Amino acid sequence: MCWAIPAQITEIEGAVGKVELAGTVREIGLRLIDDPQVGDYVLVHAGFAIQKVDEQEALETLELFRQMLSRSGETDEIR
Repeated sequence: MCWAIPAQITEIEGAVGKVELAGTVREIGLRLIDDPQVGDYVLVHAGFAIQKVDEQEALETLELFRQMLSRSGETDEIR
């Protein structure tokens, strides 16, 4: 099973962007989406933004991940 995690783009330099996932800044490829902008929410899979999503959908999905982690006893937090 493959998962794509929603994250907000915080920086862009050429075809590379930065997002924050669970408190860690990650570089991601942006070549697979049209017109990426700082502030956009994207689904990140295997180091690439694969799709833009609206903010509400992204925040709802992140909340579901938080709930799953809390039920499994994991201590890492998704932000």
